[in-house]
Amino acid sequence: MTPRTIQKLFDLTGKTALVTGGSRGLGLQMAHALGEAGAKVMLSSRKAEDLMQAVDELKAAGIAADWIAADCAQEADIRMLADEAIKRMGQVDILVNNAGAAWGAPAEDYPVEAWDKVMNLNIRGYFILSQQIAKHSMIPRKSGRIINIASIAGLGGNPSGMQTIAYNTSKGAAVNFTRALAGEWGVHGITVNAICPGFFPSKMTMGTLKALGEETLASHAPLKRLGDDEDLKGLCVLYASDAGKHITGQYLAVDGGVSIIKGG
Repeated sequence: MTPRTIQKLFDLTGKTALVTGGSRGLGLQMAHALGEAGAKVMLSSRKAEDLMQAVDELKAAGIAADWIAADCAQEADIRMLADEAIKRMGQVDILVNNAGAAWGAPAEDYPVEAWDKVMNLNIRGYFILSQQIAKHSMIPRKSGRIINIASIAGLGGNPSGMQTIAYNTSKGAAVNFTRALAGEWGVHGITVNAICPGFFPSKMTMGTLKALGEETLASHAPLKRLGDDEDLKGLCVLYASDAGKHITGQYLAVDGGVSIIKGG
């Protein structure tokens, strides 16, 4: 074979991508990255108003984008989302499982209902959507890219004062879900990889940011900074493109080096 240029390896022109939790934050950042690389992007989250604003933002940047409102904690919604995304785009080449939730409480008093809510969205939803997209779009074509958003919270324990037992457990599950699925679906030409973000300012992390302060949180990272609006873009496109076609079953922390200190 004649090796392609790096520009061609990262080019996603003609590809389609479904990004859950894509109306804001890390999901919208990755949607921008995939669209900037040439992919047509389908966003999903629960609220239509948020999705419309996000799609307008992507379109203003010259990205082909659309949206489907769905709750990825509900099996019926997930199946609808998969069917509708495939119907509208013809196929799904890239799936970014990003929709997630967190809940804080001491482990000894953690409500079972909160545990179930976090687990249903953060790992059960990943499984059902991956299964539906692979079965009806990727496996028949012997091609696909699945990117699971985990967290450095899934790589180790929490520092004192953090009380997110279900979130940490779900993100640890997402890492091994990634590895198990990669091993099983490699024969179908599907790569499955995970991104483990560290602390990024977002709606989910707003309470922690307010309580501890940006400078304090940044001081825990060797790079002495928090993640920003472009720090996930490069890795997302690497996993999604032919530049990463020989990478599967892997997870990479994007955290300014925090996991080095923690030993993750």
